[in-house]
Amino acid sequence: MAKAARITSCSEHTPLTLVPELDDLFAALARSRFRRRFSLGARERAYLADKGLTMILDHARDFVAQRLAPAAPRNDGRQTPFRGHPVFVAQHATATCCRACLAKWHGIDAGRAFSFSEHAHVLATIARWLEENGSRKQAMTTEVPNAIFRRSNAAP
Repeated sequence: MAKAARITSCSEHTPLTLVPELDDLFAALARSRFRRRFSLGARERAYLADKGLTMILDHARDFVAQRLAPAAPRNDGRQTPFRGHPVFVAQHATATCCRACLAKWHGIDAGRAFSFSEHAHVLATIARWLEENGSRKQAMTTEVPNAIFRRSNAAP
């Protein structure tokens, strides 16, 4: 049985948002011919293996904060390249590439800044895709969710 979407809100000033459960979201993404065609190329896979998932998720956090989280992101709809970094590929594969895709697939409305829970949802979605589609030899640990919000130079 599919899990129900959860309702999230960070404060009284943030509208409630229906955020799909990741299992349901990934099942829907798997039915999209466009989203299914994205996979890591040799360069992105090597970069992920070289830098490690924790550092790549640090990059993801920064990309999302700068390019998606603001109420009116610069160049919205064109801000995410299709190649060049594992996070960019993951964003297109998971429909976390622009505010229009976030509204359609994730129920995160445009025109307002992300709440903390919406930011976390986007990062968790990217992290899951990278775990499932990154190097199969790389060990993924339960430390991944904590790595999403931790700076690489901060103490563990």
